[in-house]
Amino acid sequence: MDIGRIGVWQLFGRAPLPAVRQAAAVIERLGYGALWVGESPGGREVFTSAALLLAATETVPVATGIANLWARDAAAMAAAAEALGEAYPGRFLLGIGVSHKPLVALRGHDYASPLSATADYLSALEAAREGLEFHADPPVPTVLAALRPRMLQLARERTAGAHPYFVPVEHTALAREALGPGRLLAPEQAVVLETDPATARATARAHTSVYLGLPNYVNNLRGLGFGDDDFAGGGSDRLVDAIVAWGDAETVATRVRAHLDAGADHVAVQALSADLGQVSAQLSQLAPALGLTPRPAGG
Repeated sequence: MDIGRIGVWQLFGRAPLPAVRQAAAVIERLGYGALWVGESPGGREVFTSAALLLAATETVPVATGIANLWARDAAAMAAAAEALGEAYPGRFLLGIGVSHKPLVALRGHDYASPLSATADYLSALEAAREGLEFHADPPVPTVLAALRPRMLQLARERTAGAHPYFVPVEHTALAREALGPGRLLAPEQAVVLETDPATARATARAHTSVYLGLPNYVNNLRGLGFGDDDFAGGGSDRLVDAIVAWGDAETVATRVRAHLDAGADHVAVQALSADLGQVSAQLSQLAPALGLTPRPAGG
């Protein structure tokens, strides 16, 4: 599957559908290589969101980033993924992940062994796919949300690659080493097109403060040299600047290229705004700096 070097990550499931359709079409025309759709409490179910995005676009691949394995059993996950792959050949990528303890607890599940749970789920997913009476052609690739070494190893051994989220460039280099060659590495990169430091960091900190409440991300950042002082108050300037690329379009594009230079195959850019119109505007400004080639209408 060709997802290009640069894609877009967005919580499309929280926005009104007309805005989702419009933004997806704009992103496709701008030349971004893939649309990654997240799954979160209060948002639309992620396969439904993926189907809506595929229907609203013509050729751009759509990926789940990620489908929570606690939200559906392996048989349901397999059937949904294969159905989208069958309906839109070569345009759907399945990203799955184990989510986070506080979110899993809300569903009534035990998060005691996330690595074992993920490995067992991958086995069940493979068996469920084999048991289906229909299959996508070409096959739907699967990638794993992976941050720490053992989950990256599982991604290398059992899937097509990894989709890390909320990571600095330093993590991308470590993830590439852990995955080795031949596995897709597609990190997410949050961005704010704003040159005023106080304004940019305020927007960025509203983003980081949410994810610093989730132990998986905090533990991963501890392993990269961040400490308690960095996690206070929504994140120190050092942490915020490492996680969120802000500045003019060229400055932000330089950060995206740094991930590619560190070993990423694809970077999923997340423009930080709750307004999809503003998201589209930021991505429009950023596209030329990223060297993207606009797609002609109807192609």
